[in-house]
Amino acid sequence: METRFKLFGHPVHPMLIVLPLGLLSIGVLFDLVYVINGDPLFAELAFWNITVGILGGLAAAVFGLIDWLQIPTGTRAKSVGLWHGGGNVVIVLLFAVSWVMRLSDHDYLPNLLPFVLGLVGVGLALFTAWLGGELVYRLRVGVDSDANIDATNSLSREGVVSVGRSRRGGTAGTSSR
Repeated sequence: METRFKLFGHPVHPMLIVLPLGLLSIGVLFDLVYVINGDPLFAELAFWNITVGILGGLAAAVFGLIDWLQIPTGTRAKSVGLWHGGGNVVIVLLFAVSWVMRLSDHDYLPNLLPFVLGLVGVGLALFTAWLGGELVYRLRVGVDSDANIDATNSLSREGVVSVGRSRRGGTAGTSSR
């Protein structure tokens, strides 16, 4: 099943998840350094990484929801996608609560709750990332119908941007070599 929104021939959702996943994880690492050494610079760095990570997570969620809505009802993929997306919403909410707790003072010690929320969020992200892998690599959600180890270049097939095109069956939309 192919995704609805593509940029340069590739699904947008997986392109967007890298930024928030990295920023939120680095935010927790900066928090860890801050908790260990007490240097407020690391609390500040964590705050801004989490800020941008939340915004990136929300952008990725929009395209993930669009992809999930096109999965046929009653399938394992629909169920796995619901857990994947729902878990990611919980992750963004955990980090959003952590972020709100830091608004008045990015240097939040001795209160460890903002740090603990981030740790829980990153732990949950490992599980939801596995679910995303299950969707793509096992259930083939978002994979082009003509994908194979010798497929043509995605730009020759799709162009720079494609929206809403869905091909079912073997050869529609393929280019000859």
